[in-house]
Amino acid sequence: MTRYTPTVEIGLDRMREMARGNFDLSWMDSNPEGWGHEVQRSKAGLKLTDVDHGFYGEVPEHGSIHGTMAPRGCHVPEGTISLDQYTINEMTEIWADNAAALYDEAVVRQWNSVTDVPWEKLETLPEDMEKAVCQMCTGLAEVEFVAGDMPAKWLCRINHDFHEVKLFLATQIMDEARHLDVFRKRALANGGGLLTASPGQEELLAAILNAPDYATASALMHIFGEGFVLTLFRQGEFLAPTEVEKTIFGLCMQDEARHVAYGVKHLKFLLERHPEREEDIHAILEVGEQAIFSLTLEPQTSEPRAILAGGGLENIELGMARMAFIYEKQVREYLQRLKVAGIDRESRLSIPTEIPYKEIAT
Repeated sequence: MTRYTPTVEIGLDRMREMARGNFDLSWMDSNPEGWGHEVQRSKAGLKLTDVDHGFYGEVPEHGSIHGTMAPRGCHVPEGTISLDQYTINEMTEIWADNAAALYDEAVVRQWNSVTDVPWEKLETLPEDMEKAVCQMCTGLAEVEFVAGDMPAKWLCRINHDFHEVKLFLATQIMDEARHLDVFRKRALANGGGLLTASPGQEELLAAILNAPDYATASALMHIFGEGFVLTLFRQGEFLAPTEVEKTIFGLCMQDEARHVAYGVKHLKFLLERHPEREEDIHAILEVGEQAIFSLTLEPQTSEPRAILAGGGLENIELGMARMAFIYEKQVREYLQRLKVAGIDRESRLSIPTEIPYKEIAT
């Protein structure tokens, strides 16, 4: 006679009972509070924000102690094992009131680098311009996926009761995969190639990935790092020599805007409830400011952008003046985002608010 493990024997006993017509069916009445949920669809379709309301929209300040992946609002049977995985159990550490809406937007606005970029419109560029594009894309391919790696590092640690944030961060990882992909493709697609990496960027990436907790990592990445990149993409007309680059900047810009919007709302939510954390945020932002200023003036960062902004190597000085304008705009928008989040950083800013390029030259 075949002998099975106790687990299999229990399963066989259940099967015998069902074969005799003895069904459990207790699950049918397991969640009376959650039964009868009504939903009104939005005109655009059924959104996460449409279904997560009332009983199912109640987000706990402290994530469930059972430590499972059971969806928020369902019945969790007694004795269900804990995964012992979640270390981020406080709502304030990760929450943003716009997370669900940003997730809905992200899934609707997905794009791909295979068919949504008009690669057929690539033009043969002068060598200095092609090298500048390829160097800029090398740098962007290097830095972009930190916004995928950082949330991936923390995602499995976030309590499953905060699924709105987890879903949004999952879309961010996919967004950044596309960004790495599209900038690498552009560097390799037009007879050029990848050029040189940036030590300065690696310092900023290290600060983000080595941040002591999710909240400080988010402030540094979402508001500071991605905020600077977002402003850069918005100035794409200065940097895009063909329709291909303009399209790439436009598509990436809409993704970055979502990430920054989450970061601002998250920091605001955190500081309203834990104002004592402000000094931690100031400290990590100072690290980021030092790193971004250093890499902004690295030759492999500043010079290719200046060549593109000026329209060629012969106009690099004009391009430097234009990039100085973009830098000033990056800093202004960074300070404004922090102000919206509840931090006045202006008096403590550790880098210049502008680069007076012409004055320095004289």
